[in-house]
Amino acid sequence: MRVRPVLSVVVAAVLWGGTAAATATAEDRRHHHHPTSSPGTKQAVATGSGGAVASADLDASRAGIEVLRHGGNAVDAAVATASTLGVTEPFVAGPGGGGYMVVYLARQHRIVALDGRETCPAGCTSTMFVDPATGKPLPFEEARRSGLSVGVPGMVRTWSDAVRAYGSKSFASDLQPAIGVAERGFVVDQNFNQQEQVALGDLRTFSSSRQLFLTPDGQPLPVGTRLRNPDLARTYAALAARGAGYLYNGPLGRDIARTVQHPPVVPGVASFPIRPGSMTTSDLAAYRVIPRSPTHVSYRGLDVYGMPPSSSGGITVGEALNILSRFHLSAENRATALFHYLEASRLAFADRNAYIGDPAYVNVPQSGLLDPAYAATRACLLGSTALTSPVAPGNPHPPYAGCPSTGATTPDTEGRETNHLVVADKWGNVVSYTNTIEQLAGSGITVPGRGFLLNNEMTDFDFAPATPTTYDPNLPAAGKRPRSSMSPTIVLKNGRFDFAVGSPGGATIITTVLQILVDHIDFGLSLPAAIAAPRASQRNSALTDAEPPFLATPEASVLTSQYGEQFRTQTGPVLPLNSWIGNATGIQALGDGRYQAAAEPVRRGGGSALVVRPSH
Repeated sequence: MRVRPVLSVVVAAVLWGGTAAATATAEDRRHHHHPTSSPGTKQAVATGSGGAVASADLDASRAGIEVLRHGGNAVDAAVATASTLGVTEPFVAGPGGGGYMVVYLARQHRIVALDGRETCPAGCTSTMFVDPATGKPLPFEEARRSGLSVGVPGMVRTWSDAVRAYGSKSFASDLQPAIGVAERGFVVDQNFNQQEQVALGDLRTFSSSRQLFLTPDGQPLPVGTRLRNPDLARTYAALAARGAGYLYNGPLGRDIARTVQHPPVVPGVASFPIRPGSMTTSDLAAYRVIPRSPTHVSYRGLDVYGMPPSSSGGITVGEALNILSRFHLSAENRATALFHYLEASRLAFADRNAYIGDPAYVNVPQSGLLDPAYAATRACLLGSTALTSPVAPGNPHPPYAGCPSTGATTPDTEGRETNHLVVADKWGNVVSYTNTIEQLAGSGITVPGRGFLLNNEMTDFDFAPATPTTYDPNLPAAGKRPRSSMSPTIVLKNGRFDFAVGSPGGATIITTVLQILVDHIDFGLSLPAAIAAPRASQRNSALTDAEPPFLATPEASVLTSQYGEQFRTQTGPVLPLNSWIGNATGIQALGDGRYQAAAEPVRRGGGSALVVRPSH
């Protein structure tokens, strides 16, 4: 690790109002009701120069912009943004999770990918989610709200490794903005309140989560509450002072392992037993972030780079684009083009589920899945009406065969509660970074005294094969990384950065990114308009999930009446939160050092796009 002067941390601390307080009362650790509004305004689109950030949250985007203003590069700003999201979006982000970072290094004209996915502890087995009493897979919620579901967190190691390899400042200084936000607190908005409504059973189950995130009588925090998190401020300050080893080889890791093995359960809340996990400090000490070569496909003259396995995102998006390359979407009427988008996604998901897993454990036929010649054998399945799901996977091993028939698939239980951020700096470096703790509130377990929730990423493994004889590349194993759908994407044009995009949303991440690419590249929508457009998500199932605004379009009725597509309205118990698919962010290069940053204008209350020097 590079040696950094202590001054850089001190200066950053002064800029951000000091480091974490040495002590805090129990009352300070919780929350105060101050109906007020956060200073500044949140905007979905920003255009200008000097660098750009787009994320789900204004405080987080500000953190990235301030790091850029003080000489940090895109990687530094991405770490500042992500760590601040751990404060302000604690149910989808933070040190207890993991993710995937794709980086464009402008000077080298090179793209690198960092796999910071969580790993299964050494105690994991292929039947860890099978109830020994019944021989059947555990109910999903029973598996999730447990120590079993918690994987070895990769987030902090990803931040530290990225800064060490590609940053221009120090890991310590990049954490300072998040420390300041955790100390000062932030104001609970409707989106945060609705997330707590959804996760209420989880947060009530564990005493540490209830104390940090709920009112004294166990209710969601009211809109307008200022939530301070001095525990997390102290955690970040310790990581700043002692590095990632404070987690992976130190006191924080011991606290994590103890919490996984002995969850702080409130008796009588859950209707099922809360199962302990097996994670040890040795599991944490063994964790490594894996540098990988990004996936690459050519599409309409652009070079599209994504995340390879252990994520399925880059391959599945890439295969779908290769299938769509067989059709001239921009010359088709919109309904026909959307039909081809849905069906390409259906076929790509059949292959995703059949072949993609952790490449250290399974042989992923990546070159075949991304071969345009293989895509031609999949595209030949497309006729004038929707295929019947489940569509069988193809055979991506050359020589490629013709068009196969249907077969069994495994159910989609991947959580949709993730976050994506994008950063570009004045030197032209770009980061596209998707990270998560999996389901909303993860496992529901807050590490006592540490201020953050633990992931439930191990439930991204398949609990059992679709049939006893079906090959399944995504069963649990010791040290294995569960298959993800995270799709941080960077697109180059003539070898130069053009745009970057990504989204949360579990398996709908893939379709969200794919639809934005089609809207932007084929339909000619601006990147902000492509992000805002209504969404539909086909994942090799009989019904296509669709947002209500998509179903209200003329194309949706044509897709049903003429092409035989069948839709299901995206909805859930808490609205409008559960009615949205994805929460995308992106950055478009405009030339001459100018960028357009874009976030959601409506979904989840809208995201935050900022630039260092706005255009006037």
